Amino acid sequence: MAERLDRRYAIVGGAGFIGSHFLDALLGNSKTDRVTIFDNFSSGREWHFEHHRSDPRFHIVRGDVSDLAALTEALAGHDVVIHLASNPDIARAATEPEIDFYQGTVLTNNVVEAMRRAGVPRLLYASGSGVYGDLGQQEATEDHGPMIPASTYGASKLSGEALITSYCYMFGLTACAFRFGNVVGPRQTHGVGFDFVRRLAQDSSRLRILGDGQQSKSYIHVSDVVAAVLHANKVSELPFQPFNVATGDYITVTEIAELAAEVMELPVLPIFEYTGGDRGWKGDVPVVRLNTDRIRSTGWRCQLNTRAALKRSLEELAREERIRA
Repeated sequence: MAERLDRRYAIVGGAGFIGSHFLDALLGNSKTDRVTIFDNFSSGREWHFEHHRSDPRFHIVRGDVSDLAALTEALAGHDVVIHLASNPDIARAATEPEIDFYQGTVLTNNVVEAMRRAGVPRLLYASGSGVYGDLGQQEATEDHGPMIPASTYGASKLSGEALITSYCYMFGLTACAFRFGNVVGPRQTHGVGFDFVRRLAQDSSRLRILGDGQQSKSYIHVSDVVAAVLHANKVSELPFQPFNVATGDYITVTEIAELAAEVMELPVLPIFEYTGGDRGWKGDVPVVRLNTDRIRSTGWRCQLNTRAALKRSLEELAREERIRA
Protein backbone atom coordinates (compact mmCIF):
# COMPACT_ATOMS: atom_id res chain seq x y z
CA MET A 1 0.00 0.00 0.00
CA ALA A 2 1.43 3.38 -1.04
CA GLU A 3 1.60 5.95 1.73
CA ARG A 4 -0.61 8.99 1.26
CA LEU A 5 1.36 12.18 0.72
CA ASP A 6 -1.27 14.68 1.89
CA ARG A 7 0.34 17.96 2.92
CA ARG A 8 -2.43 20.56 2.50
CA TYR A 9 -5.53 20.34 4.68
CA ALA A 10 -8.72 22.40 4.86
CA ILE A 11 -10.80 22.07 8.03
CA VAL A 12 -14.43 23.09 7.57
CA GLY A 13 -15.54 24.14 11.03
CA GLY A 14 -11.91 24.39 12.08
CA ALA A 15 -12.30 27.02 14.80
CA GLY A 16 -14.55 24.82 16.92
CA PHE A 17 -13.88 22.26 19.62
CA ILE A 18 -12.76 19.28 17.54
CA GLY A 19 -11.47 21.29 14.59
CA SER A 20 -8.99 23.24 16.68
CA HIS A 21 -7.46 19.98 17.91
CA PHE A 22 -6.99 18.81 14.32
CA LEU A 23 -5.26 22.13 13.72
CA ASP A 24 -2.89 21.47 16.64
CA ALA A 25 -2.03 17.99 15.36
CA LEU A 26 -1.52 18.99 11.74
CA LEU A 27 0.61 22.04 12.48
CA GLY A 28 2.59 19.91 14.92
CA ASN A 29 3.67 17.77 11.96
CA SER A 30 6.65 19.15 10.03
CA LYS A 31 5.38 17.41 6.86
CA THR A 32 2.26 19.60 6.76
CA ASP A 33 2.58 22.43 4.23
CA ARG A 34 -0.71 24.25 4.79
CA VAL A 35 -3.78 24.17 7.02
CA THR A 36 -6.76 26.39 6.23
CA ILE A 37 -9.73 26.69 8.56
CA PHE A 38 -13.06 27.76 7.10
CA ASP A 39 -15.48 28.85 9.82
CA ASN A 40 -18.33 31.29 10.44
CA PHE A 41 -17.43 31.46 14.16
CA SER A 42 -20.98 30.69 15.31
CA SER A 43 -19.50 28.30 17.88
CA GLY A 44 -15.79 28.51 17.00
CA ARG A 45 -13.53 30.76 19.07
CA GLU A 46 -10.41 32.70 18.13
CA TRP A 47 -8.62 31.74 21.35
CA HIS A 48 -8.72 28.12 20.16
CA PHE A 49 -5.99 28.88 17.62
CA GLU A 50 -4.33 32.05 18.94
CA HIS A 51 -1.08 30.14 19.52
CA HIS A 52 -0.83 29.33 15.80
CA ARG A 53 -1.23 32.83 14.36
CA SER A 54 2.49 33.26 13.71
CA ASP A 55 2.76 29.97 11.79
CA PRO A 56 3.03 30.80 8.05
CA ARG A 57 1.35 27.49 7.18
CA PHE A 58 -1.85 28.52 8.97
CA HIS A 59 -4.64 30.35 7.13
CA ILE A 60 -8.08 31.52 8.28
CA VAL A 61 -11.05 32.05 5.99
CA ARG A 62 -14.12 33.55 7.65
CA GLY A 63 -17.15 32.38 5.79
CA ASP A 64 -20.31 30.33 5.89
CA VAL A 65 -20.53 26.87 4.35
CA SER A 66 -23.86 27.93 2.83
CA ASP A 67 -21.85 30.27 0.55
CA LEU A 68 -20.84 27.74 -2.10
CA ALA A 69 -18.69 30.15 -4.11
CA ALA A 70 -16.67 31.25 -1.07
CA LEU A 71 -16.28 27.66 0.10
CA THR A 72 -15.12 26.49 -3.34
CA GLU A 73 -12.51 29.23 -3.46
CA ALA A 74 -11.27 28.40 0.05
CA LEU A 75 -10.94 24.66 -0.65
CA ALA A 76 -9.05 25.02 -3.93
CA GLY A 77 -5.44 23.85 -3.76
CA HIS A 78 -5.87 21.45 -0.83
CA ASP A 79 -5.35 17.69 -0.73
CA VAL A 80 -7.82 16.81 2.05
CA VAL A 81 -10.96 18.35 3.54
CA ILE A 82 -11.87 17.55 7.15
CA HIS A 83 -15.59 18.31 7.40
CA LEU A 84 -16.74 19.09 10.95
CA ALA A 85 -19.34 21.81 10.38
CA SER A 86 -22.75 20.92 11.85
CA ASN A 87 -25.21 21.88 14.56
CA PRO A 88 -23.12 21.58 17.76
CA ASP A 89 -26.12 21.46 20.12
CA ILE A 90 -27.89 18.14 19.46
CA ALA A 91 -30.73 18.73 21.94
CA ARG A 92 -31.64 22.03 20.24
CA ALA A 93 -33.43 20.11 17.47
CA ALA A 94 -36.21 19.23 19.93
CA THR A 95 -37.51 22.78 19.53
CA GLU A 96 -35.91 23.61 16.15
CA PRO A 97 -36.20 20.36 14.15
CA GLU A 98 -35.13 21.98 10.88
CA ILE A 99 -31.72 22.96 12.25
CA ASP A 100 -30.03 19.64 11.44
CA PHE A 101 -31.20 19.76 7.84
CA TYR A 102 -29.88 23.27 7.22
CA GLN A 103 -26.78 22.97 9.42
CA GLY A 104 -26.11 19.33 8.51
CA THR A 105 -27.44 17.90 5.26
CA VAL A 106 -27.36 21.12 3.25
CA LEU A 107 -23.87 22.03 4.43
CA THR A 108 -22.51 18.56 3.59
CA ASN A 109 -23.99 18.86 0.11
CA ASN A 110 -22.15 22.17 -0.29
CA VAL A 111 -18.88 20.66 0.95
CA VAL A 112 -18.85 17.80 -1.56
CA GLU A 113 -19.97 20.05 -4.40
CA ALA A 114 -17.29 22.63 -3.54
CA MET A 115 -14.73 19.83 -3.51
CA ARG A 116 -15.88 18.65 -6.94
CA ARG A 117 -15.62 22.16 -8.37
CA ALA A 118 -12.26 22.84 -6.71
CA GLY A 119 -10.77 19.46 -7.58
CA VAL A 120 -10.07 18.38 -3.99
CA PRO A 121 -9.87 14.56 -3.96
CA ARG A 122 -10.16 13.45 -0.31
CA LEU A 123 -12.79 13.96 2.43
CA LEU A 124 -12.73 13.01 6.11
CA TYR A 125 -16.28 13.39 7.46
CA ALA A 126 -17.38 13.66 11.08
CA SER A 127 -20.48 11.49 11.19
CA GLY A 128 -21.85 10.08 14.44
CA SER A 129 -23.30 7.10 16.26
CA GLY A 130 -26.77 8.60 15.76
CA VAL A 131 -26.90 7.06 12.28
CA TYR A 132 -27.67 3.67 13.86
CA GLY A 133 -30.74 4.75 15.81
CA ASP A 134 -31.79 3.10 19.06
CA LEU A 135 -30.33 -0.43 19.18
CA GLY A 136 -30.38 -0.84 22.95
CA GLN A 137 -27.61 -3.14 24.14
CA GLN A 138 -26.87 -4.38 20.60
CA GLU A 139 -23.35 -3.51 19.48
CA ALA A 140 -23.41 -1.63 16.17
CA THR A 141 -20.93 -2.55 13.46
CA GLU A 142 -20.30 -0.34 10.45
CA ASP A 143 -22.25 -2.79 8.24
CA HIS A 144 -25.37 -2.74 10.44
CA GLY A 145 -28.67 -2.27 8.68
CA PRO A 146 -31.22 -1.03 8.25
CA MET A 147 -30.19 2.37 9.57
CA ILE A 148 -33.15 3.94 11.41
CA PRO A 149 -32.02 7.20 13.08
CA ALA A 150 -34.02 8.28 16.12
CA SER A 151 -33.11 11.98 15.82
CA THR A 152 -32.86 14.66 13.16
CA TYR A 153 -29.16 14.89 14.05
CA GLY A 154 -28.63 11.20 13.26
CA ALA A 155 -30.73 11.55 10.10
CA SER A 156 -28.63 14.49 8.91
CA LYS A 157 -25.40 12.56 9.51
CA LEU A 158 -26.74 9.53 7.63
CA SER A 159 -27.94 11.65 4.71
CA GLY A 160 -24.51 13.30 4.70
CA GLU A 161 -22.88 9.90 4.34
CA ALA A 162 -25.22 9.05 1.46
CA LEU A 163 -24.37 12.30 -0.35
CA ILE A 164 -20.67 11.61 0.12
CA THR A 165 -20.86 8.06 -1.24
CA SER A 166 -22.69 9.32 -4.32
CA TYR A 167 -19.94 11.86 -5.01
CA CYS A 168 -17.30 9.18 -4.47
CA TYR A 169 -18.81 6.91 -7.10
CA MET A 170 -20.01 9.59 -9.53
CA PHE A 171 -17.15 12.08 -9.37
CA GLY A 172 -14.11 10.19 -8.09
CA LEU A 173 -13.83 11.55 -4.55
CA THR A 174 -12.55 9.23 -1.84
CA ALA A 175 -13.79 9.55 1.72
CA CYS A 176 -13.91 8.14 5.23
CA ALA A 177 -16.83 8.73 7.59
CA PHE A 178 -16.23 8.54 11.32
CA ARG A 179 -19.06 7.51 13.62
CA PHE A 180 -17.78 8.87 16.91
CA GLY A 181 -18.77 8.07 20.44
CA ASN A 182 -19.28 11.16 22.62
CA VAL A 183 -16.19 13.33 22.14
CA VAL A 184 -14.82 15.15 25.20
CA GLY A 185 -11.86 17.37 25.96
CA PRO A 186 -10.69 20.96 26.33
CA ARG A 187 -12.46 23.74 24.37
CA GLN A 188 -15.82 21.97 24.55
CA THR A 189 -18.86 24.22 24.27
CA HIS A 190 -21.58 21.58 24.75
CA GLY A 191 -22.03 18.15 26.29
CA VAL A 192 -22.85 16.54 29.60
CA GLY A 193 -19.42 17.06 31.20
CA PHE A 194 -19.30 20.67 30.07
CA ASP A 195 -22.80 21.29 31.44
CA PHE A 196 -22.02 19.67 34.79
CA VAL A 197 -18.84 21.70 35.31
CA ARG A 198 -20.62 24.95 34.46
CA ARG A 199 -23.60 24.21 36.71
CA LEU A 200 -21.51 23.09 39.68
CA ALA A 201 -19.30 26.17 39.35
CA GLN A 202 -22.45 28.27 39.76
CA ASP A 203 -24.14 26.15 42.46
CA SER A 204 -22.29 23.23 44.01
CA SER A 205 -25.19 22.22 46.27
CA ARG A 206 -27.40 20.65 43.60
CA LEU A 207 -27.15 19.40 40.04
CA ARG A 208 -29.94 19.03 37.49
CA ILE A 209 -29.56 15.82 35.45
CA LEU A 210 -31.59 15.19 32.30
CA GLY A 211 -33.43 11.87 32.27
CA ASP A 212 -32.96 9.21 34.95
CA GLY A 213 -29.15 9.26 34.93
CA GLN A 214 -28.90 5.68 33.67
CA GLN A 215 -28.12 6.64 30.08
CA SER A 216 -24.98 4.65 29.21
CA LYS A 217 -22.53 5.60 26.47
CA SER A 218 -18.89 5.66 25.42
CA TYR A 219 -16.88 8.86 25.83
CA ILE A 220 -13.68 9.37 23.86
CA HIS A 221 -11.03 12.05 24.35
CA VAL A 222 -10.58 14.43 21.43
CA SER A 223 -6.89 13.55 21.20
CA ASP A 224 -7.84 9.93 20.46
CA VAL A 225 -10.39 11.08 17.89
CA VAL A 226 -7.83 13.16 16.01
CA ALA A 227 -5.33 10.30 16.05
CA ALA A 228 -7.96 7.85 14.77
CA VAL A 229 -9.04 10.05 11.86
CA LEU A 230 -5.52 10.86 10.70
CA HIS A 231 -4.52 7.21 11.04
CA ALA A 232 -7.52 5.97 9.03
CA ASN A 233 -6.77 8.55 6.34
CA LYS A 234 -3.42 6.86 5.78
CA VAL A 235 -4.64 3.26 5.65
CA SER A 236 -8.10 3.32 4.04
CA GLU A 237 -8.00 2.46 0.32
CA LEU A 238 -11.72 2.12 -0.50
CA PRO A 239 -13.66 4.86 -2.33
CA PHE A 240 -15.78 5.26 0.82
CA GLN A 241 -15.27 3.62 4.20
CA PRO A 242 -17.03 4.26 7.53
CA PHE A 243 -15.33 3.69 10.88
CA ASN A 244 -16.75 3.53 14.40
CA VAL A 245 -14.44 5.46 16.73
CA ALA A 246 -15.02 4.81 20.43
CA THR A 247 -13.35 3.48 23.55
CA GLY A 248 -15.28 0.22 23.83
CA ASP A 249 -16.32 0.81 27.45
CA TYR A 250 -19.17 2.82 28.93
CA ILE A 251 -20.33 5.02 31.80
CA THR A 252 -23.70 6.31 33.05
CA VAL A 253 -24.69 9.95 33.35
CA THR A 254 -24.98 9.62 37.14
CA GLU A 255 -21.41 8.30 37.27
CA ILE A 256 -20.29 11.31 35.21
CA ALA A 257 -22.00 13.62 37.72
CA GLU A 258 -20.18 11.91 40.58
CA LEU A 259 -16.89 12.21 38.71
CA ALA A 260 -17.50 15.91 38.05
CA ALA A 261 -18.07 16.53 41.76
CA GLU A 262 -14.87 14.62 42.55
CA VAL A 263 -12.80 16.56 40.01
CA MET A 264 -14.12 19.89 41.30
CA GLU A 265 -13.16 18.78 44.83
CA LEU A 266 -16.57 19.52 46.31
CA PRO A 267 -16.65 18.88 50.07
CA VAL A 268 -20.18 17.46 49.87
CA LEU A 269 -21.77 15.56 46.99
CA PRO A 270 -24.49 17.76 45.44
CA ILE A 271 -28.13 16.75 45.44
CA PHE A 272 -28.90 15.18 42.07
CA GLU A 273 -32.21 16.38 40.64
CA TYR A 274 -33.38 14.11 37.80
CA THR A 275 -35.87 15.35 35.20
CA GLY A 276 -37.13 11.77 34.75
CA GLY A 277 -37.58 9.39 31.85
CA ASP A 278 -34.94 7.23 30.22
CA ARG A 279 -33.92 9.90 27.67
CA GLY A 280 -32.29 13.24 28.23
CA TRP A 281 -34.22 14.92 25.39
CA LYS A 282 -36.32 14.08 22.33
CA GLY A 283 -34.15 12.04 20.00
CA ASP A 284 -31.66 11.02 22.68
CA VAL A 285 -30.50 7.41 22.44
CA PRO A 286 -30.08 6.25 26.06
CA VAL A 287 -27.78 3.30 25.38
CA VAL A 288 -25.09 3.31 22.67
CA ARG A 289 -22.74 0.42 21.95
CA LEU A 290 -20.20 0.74 19.12
CA ASN A 291 -18.08 -2.09 17.76
CA THR A 292 -14.58 -0.80 16.93
CA ASP A 293 -13.03 -3.94 15.43
CA ARG A 294 -12.65 -2.33 12.00
CA ILE A 295 -10.46 0.59 13.02
CA ARG A 296 -8.62 -1.50 15.61
CA SER A 297 -7.71 -3.97 12.85
CA THR A 298 -5.75 -1.18 11.15
CA GLY A 299 -3.51 -0.76 14.20
CA TRP A 300 -5.21 2.17 15.96
CA ARG A 301 -5.74 2.01 19.72
CA CYS A 302 -7.39 4.39 22.20
CA GLN A 303 -4.93 5.83 24.68
CA LEU A 304 -7.65 6.64 27.25
CA ASN A 305 -10.67 4.59 28.27
CA THR A 306 -14.03 6.25 28.92
CA ARG A 307 -13.47 7.08 32.59
CA ALA A 308 -9.91 8.35 32.02
CA ALA A 309 -11.06 10.43 29.03
CA LEU A 310 -13.86 11.99 31.07
CA LYS A 311 -11.66 12.62 34.10
CA ARG A 312 -9.04 14.40 32.01
CA SER A 313 -11.72 16.32 30.14
CA LEU A 314 -13.47 17.42 33.34
CA GLU A 315 -10.15 18.56 34.80
CA GLU A 316 -9.43 20.54 31.63
CA LEU A 317 -12.91 22.07 31.59
CA ALA A 318 -12.73 22.96 35.30
CA ARG A 319 -9.39 24.67 34.65
CA GLU A 320 -10.89 26.64 31.74
CA GLU A 321 -13.88 27.58 33.90
CA ARG A 322 -11.60 28.90 36.65
CA ILE A 323 -9.59 30.92 34.13
CA ARG A 324 -12.78 32.56 32.85
CA ALA A 325 -14.26 33.13 36.30
